[in-house]
Amino acid sequence: MISYSGLEKSEVHCNMIRGIKIWNSKGFTLEPYITSLQLVSNYTSAKAASNVQQLPRLPVPKLEDTLHKFFKTAQPFLNDEEYSNTSNLLEDFASVGGIGHKLQNLLEDRATKHQNWLEEWWLNTAYLGYRDPVVVFSSPGLVFPFRKFNSQTEQLQYAAKTLLAAFDYKSLIDNNEIPVEMMGKSPLDMSQYKKIFGTCRIPQPNRDKLSYNDSKYVTVIHNNHLFHLDLWGNDGKRLSVDQIVQGLIKIVAASPSPAKDAVGILTSENRDTWAKAYQLLSKDAENRRSLLDVERSAAVLCLDAPCGLWRTKEEDQRSLAAAHTIHGAGSNANGANRWFDKTIQFIVGADGITGLTYEHSPAEGQPIAILTDYIINYIDKNTVSEESSSSPIEPVQLKFTVTSEVSRMIDEAKYNLDKLVGDLELNCFQFGQYGKNFIKSQKLSPDSYLQMAMQYAFYRLHKTPGAHYESAATRMYVGGRTETIRSCSVESIEFAKTMLQEKATAKEKLNALKKAVSAHKDYTVMALQGFGVDRHLLGLKLIAVENGFEVPKLYSDPAYTRSAHMRISTSQVACKCDGFMCYGPLVDNGYATCYNPRNDDVNFATAAFRAHPDTSCEAYRQALESSLRDMHDLLLQNTQSKL
Repeated sequence: MISYSGLEKSEVHCNMIRGIKIWNSKGFTLEPYITSLQLVSNYTSAKAASNVQQLPRLPVPKLEDTLHKFFKTAQPFLNDEEYSNTSNLLEDFASVGGIGHKLQNLLEDRATKHQNWLEEWWLNTAYLGYRDPVVVFSSPGLVFPFRKFNSQTEQLQYAAKTLLAAFDYKSLIDNNEIPVEMMGKSPLDMSQYKKIFGTCRIPQPNRDKLSYNDSKYVTVIHNNHLFHLDLWGNDGKRLSVDQIVQGLIKIVAASPSPAKDAVGILTSENRDTWAKAYQLLSKDAENRRSLLDVERSAAVLCLDAPCGLWRTKEEDQRSLAAAHTIHGAGSNANGANRWFDKTIQFIVGADGITGLTYEHSPAEGQPIAILTDYIINYIDKNTVSEESSSSPIEPVQLKFTVTSEVSRMIDEAKYNLDKLVGDLELNCFQFGQYGKNFIKSQKLSPDSYLQMAMQYAFYRLHKTPGAHYESAATRMYVGGRTETIRSCSVESIEFAKTMLQEKATAKEKLNALKKAVSAHKDYTVMALQGFGVDRHLLGLKLIAVENGFEVPKLYSDPAYTRSAHMRISTSQVACKCDGFMCYGPLVDNGYATCYNPRNDDVNFATAAFRAHPDTSCEAYRQALESSLRDMHDLLLQNTQSKL
């Protein structure tokens, strides 16, 4: 087994995808696309997707092009001496007969033997081989619009409708009725949609595995107890809302108090620690059956205990909801009422926090974002299912026998989760002064504009360039996942400096803004086409490791280490509803910023680690809001001057 332990987290970690337009005027009625996913048994790794859409292969960029772009993106982080040293290092790396060309040739050879030269590497390095907990470090939360439940029955009715909506969406996926997404005239790889239901991550020492399953039942968790709930009867008919509610009522009645041994909290642990606990649990036959039952379920439904949503100040409610979707707010709240290995966990809290947590390894955020809007529309339109089974509804509780050793591991998992929960600062808010309509009216890209607002905010707060990650989907290629948009640039730093100069004129500030937005937009186009720098540089490093070469000095040079230390980790996840996605920072001294730009407002979810003295979500939020107001006023002043 090849070890990639030398890789930095910020080199391989990825977050959500940029928003891509997928809806059209006819909704989900376009002619079906053709795709397939081989269902594999448990304890097997994910297989590369077949190329039934006849998409092009992910290109290997030219070495000289990548090094040239890399050098430019690293420039803000180097002094004159370091700049000169890096220039010499890159010249040596790219010289004829040098290590760079040797690695490039090996990578190009690999590309001829794989439909996507990066796909397997990326899955293993960014996810399955990553040993930190999936909680906070990998798995995002997605908050749905708040609800007010006047009774437990209303909570369970909402949960039942969520499941029916989800399975309607799954049916569209299974029947190839989701319209093919397009980027311009290029169709995008749709295989990720086939991987969100039924998928489960299996903990293993050193590297986890994925299990893909197709099932018609869900795992329901209440008070940390786990249950099997069929959604189809023996007569082949799907249950109605009322029938599902009756099943959920039985589950609630069977679990009136929290489970003594909350096995689910083990899924929040370091992956090697969880793998050891998993092996210990698996020694018991009944435990193995319970584990397998959870793994094969289509999704998890978490019926959460109340958390005081409506007793919380309105300005803090979004952050509270984010906490419950990311990590469950700790072992004494809903942190043990989870199974973090499942790709989809729906959360329905007793006092109205609803949303989901998703395990990131099989897919990016796009199928999840569209699922969110589908569920919200289904519920708000009070859609009625015509089906009703005649079979009795009998949930089955999943039993676990816990040894003293596993019990100690559960206690340790509670301690570790609570420590992580205490360290993660969240500040989620709606910026209501304007949204993408105003930005478009100024003939600027909303995404690039918001990215530059974050650059400006970071610089005004820290007075230093902040390496800045934004994910771009490379799904125009078969098996495509993401490429990094390096939002920190010479132009973004010049823009921030100009905005902070008292003597700078409005014209100078406006020109700097437009140059920064244009530079970001240009890099975005390259990244979407697979011609960013990070995945290519990662590929060259991995091919060196795989072939026994010493890792080149380039990867320890300040140009690389600083520009890849992503202090700002961002992603646009565009839900139509008033929802938002949230996740943790990539680095200890960084910020996470997920955003949902809507017509007249922008939902932001920011996060930082309290343990680091350099970061503060509250200060970052204030800087971000001030930057957005400054940019708005600058543009408005320019518009008025034209009039």
